[in-house]
Amino acid sequence: MAQQEHEPIKGEVEDWEIEEGLPQMDDQFIQKYLQGRDALIEQEMKHRSDHLFRQSLSPMGRMACAIVSRVREEERRTVWTSEYEDSLADITDGNLYPGMMFTLAKERMEKTKLWRIVRRMPKGALLHAHLDAMVDVDWLLEKALTTEGMHLRASEPLCTPSALETASVTFLFSKSSPHSDQPIWSPQYQPSTLIPLTAAADSFPSGGRSEFLTWLKGRCSITPQESLSHHQGPNAVWRKFQSIFPILGSIIFYEPIYRAAIQKVLADLLEDGIRWVEFRLAFHFEYRREGQEVPEVGYVECLEVFAEEVKKFKEIKRGKAFWGARMIYTVLRKLDKRGIVESMKQCIEVKKACPQVISGFDLVGQEDLGRPLADLTPELFWFRKKCVEEGVNIPFFFHAGECLGDGDDTDRNLFDAILLGTRRIGHGFSLYKHPLLIDMVKDKKILIESCPISNEVLRLTSSIMSHPLPALLARGVPVALCNDDPAILGHEKNGLTHDYWQALQGWDNLGLAGLGSMAENSVRWAALADQKPADYLRELKEGSFGDGDRATRMKEWNVEFEKYCQWIVLEYGQEYGSDGED
Repeated sequence: MAQQEHEPIKGEVEDWEIEEGLPQMDDQFIQKYLQGRDALIEQEMKHRSDHLFRQSLSPMGRMACAIVSRVREEERRTVWTSEYEDSLADITDGNLYPGMMFTLAKERMEKTKLWRIVRRMPKGALLHAHLDAMVDVDWLLEKALTTEGMHLRASEPLCTPSALETASVTFLFSKSSPHSDQPIWSPQYQPSTLIPLTAAADSFPSGGRSEFLTWLKGRCSITPQESLSHHQGPNAVWRKFQSIFPILGSIIFYEPIYRAAIQKVLADLLEDGIRWVEFRLAFHFEYRREGQEVPEVGYVECLEVFAEEVKKFKEIKRGKAFWGARMIYTVLRKLDKRGIVESMKQCIEVKKACPQVISGFDLVGQEDLGRPLADLTPELFWFRKKCVEEGVNIPFFFHAGECLGDGDDTDRNLFDAILLGTRRIGHGFSLYKHPLLIDMVKDKKILIESCPISNEVLRLTSSIMSHPLPALLARGVPVALCNDDPAILGHEKNGLTHDYWQALQGWDNLGLAGLGSMAENSVRWAALADQKPADYLRELKEGSFGDGDRATRMKEWNVEFEKYCQWIVLEYGQEYGSDGED
């Protein structure tokens, strides 16, 4: 930001101002103060994590950034008006949080020019996404209904509002159906009896198949009302959140649906400008091959199918631009010591069988109610020792700091994640409270995988405006935006556009350059291949100036970003100006 002469406020000086001796904006000492103020702002901006990216922008990139800023400002005045906020307040009985809450703003957001611009953006890599929460729920339920042999079962008759809301419901493939005269909706239904899925859907007591799908979608996602009820606290929404995964998993992990789901997710991500993805998956589900009622022992077959489908997608015409996908093996942090160790042994087993698929290890589940990393250190040191003995390289990519606490065990997961050598931190929501850890994250080149919409829907923050990520960006912490669990959280469109849009519209200091910096970070910190720590850090430091796969992909992304900036200038330059000054 160059120092500039500040324009005085137009208008004649009134007599009372002269009588009081009130200084004017064009007075020399006021201008001197304002120039000092500009210099201070400029000095602080140099500490931002996106500063070097901004400095390296081409003239075309600067023009595009200026245009996007003008589009954003116009829509702040014309789309997100006070009248619109008032109408939202009526919907929520006046309980409107600062800024536009995602669930309330989503429909309007998707009709804006800024949405169209962000949707087109090359977003690099998606580094934090749970595979079983990535499959579009509407698509998945329709797929289940058209898959031969799919059945529904419940832990109790689904004949009361309470049972419909909370009973355990799962899907299962079966070659034949046990004879049952009672529908699953009858008080006489015998718990766990298999009912053909189409029969259950068509006999839904309140409207047949269409209402059945509406009910089931409500069981498989956080509803708008649930996402808005922040006064109920995080634990309540997490109970619903965690209850969804067994339902979705019982559909997804039947081979024909699983194969189709992988193709669907990869196509959605590529359409949103994502070239690489690292899925997290908690390996606590039953995987069945096509036509088999008995689940597979272990997960080697499941991961081999994953690799086959990724390879198949990259070979088709629309998938040729896709770089690839890997899997971070995750374990539920609530398990006891025996359960954790057995899962770690399984992780090593599948890594040896599918070395190119498994990229790392993580622990998942609600941090506040799970075992903290400090409690898990014996198991984690044992795991690291076993990896060395077995000759496998499985780095840590820990969830940490996904909480509201300040100094409790959950908050202090951040300390352990850093000390244990994590390469990235999932969420890191509470990191802004720890100045020493912020410096360590920067020194050790640890990336924060930030998921703003997830943090809002799961009640860590009321809106994008109160999210702490700007504090980390201002301190120079490297960050990539991620979408976490879009199918469950209400995105209804797979990809990163919602999170990118929210950040761009919500934070004045970000702009297109800030988004570009985070997209570039996602490529720089992607686990494209197994690397020893020294080689990994060397490539991080070299960036696009290196000679490995990481440098190649970063160069590809930069070329794509430059073409994107050119598109912005050609598409919007005439209406919003094509100069680089904002």
